[in-house]
Amino acid sequence: MNQHPDTAQLPRPFDESFAADPHALYARLRAAGSVHRIALPDGSPVWLVTHEADVRAGLTDPRLSVNKRHSTTGFSGFSLPPALDSNLLNIDPEDHLRLRRLVSKGFTPRHVEMLGDGVRACARDLAARLEKAMADDGEADLVAAYAHPLPLRVIGALLHVPDADQERFAGWISTMLAPRSREELGAAVGSVHRFLVDLVAERRARPGDDMLSDLIAARDEGDRLTEDELVSLAFLILMAGSETVQHVISAGALTLMTHPEQLAALRADPGLLPAAVEELLRHTSPNQTAVRRFPTEPVEIGGVRIPTGDTVLFCLASAHRDPARYPDPDRFDLTRADKAHLALGHGLHYCLGAPLARLQLTIALDTLLDVLPGLRPARPVDELPWAATFRFHALRALPVTTAPAGTP
Repeated sequence: MNQHPDTAQLPRPFDESFAADPHALYARLRAAGSVHRIALPDGSPVWLVTHEADVRAGLTDPRLSVNKRHSTTGFSGFSLPPALDSNLLNIDPEDHLRLRRLVSKGFTPRHVEMLGDGVRACARDLAARLEKAMADDGEADLVAAYAHPLPLRVIGALLHVPDADQERFAGWISTMLAPRSREELGAAVGSVHRFLVDLVAERRARPGDDMLSDLIAARDEGDRLTEDELVSLAFLILMAGSETVQHVISAGALTLMTHPEQLAALRADPGLLPAAVEELLRHTSPNQTAVRRFPTEPVEIGGVRIPTGDTVLFCLASAHRDPARYPDPDRFDLTRADKAHLALGHGLHYCLGAPLARLQLTIALDTLLDVLPGLRPARPVDELPWAATFRFHALRALPVTTAPAGTP
């Protein structure tokens, strides 16, 4: 993690108070203006954009590149090896569209719909295990027992990754997102790299009926992928396909349990479930910022001129609570008229797996409502542990229990 002595005087807003209440910080920043020059915890200077209109416009501005070669401030991010870094999040239009076309057939609405029965069976199995754990011990962790394994199993099935390997991979990704030291981050990155290189080699030797085998065929037969692009696509599919979904499931379940009037409305009208998913993506999405951008020429955002090559972070979490776009934005409201959000991206970098994410969220919440109607937090909400960085804000654990039969 680079230090930048020249930015010592810049504000560093991502402190302990941010971890406790990110949205309070974003409200203060929005009130002061849309664009702020700040330093990240490691000292890196960035421009943080907080107003919804500027965030939405910036995500589609062709002058803002995701390719780190356009950085003039020494930005390195995770300092990933090329075999993990050559993915869709770091590539501009021409190569991005080429890679996207190769993998998109696995995420078409028709193909995703075919996965529904498998996702539903997995959700009901995990919900039954959660129910048994609560019956045996009085409570259980919804994150560990339900929200975490569900998307891992779904994405693991797409790539035919064994359960034990899914868990190891998920642990390394969690460490990458919230490392305690440079050494821990480096070890996690190295483990992910070796795992994926070995997985590709194993699948190349023994191809199967799965998305990774298809990508390897595209690489080996048509030479439409470099080896680094192949490994990096596997990395992105596994990481993005599991992290966001599991955290929206857990935070979404907590949000519903702590908003009884909204939960009652959803129970009375299951047809509100798609609206609930969209509102939860706006209200509780763990992604705090979009992938960083670098201006390829000077740009003006929110009345502020940003030089070529500086790092720009578009704050999705702030945009989702911007009162200029959403009336009473902190309120969780299933009947909200404006359901548009940026949780799954916008423009060229709109999430390729969005249909699968929505399918999993819908089935996960529907199953909890059906199998565990009396579900409630087993701890005071203000005592729940959260992982909080400028990138991510997510529950580490959610102990739950069930109300006795007949309890309102």
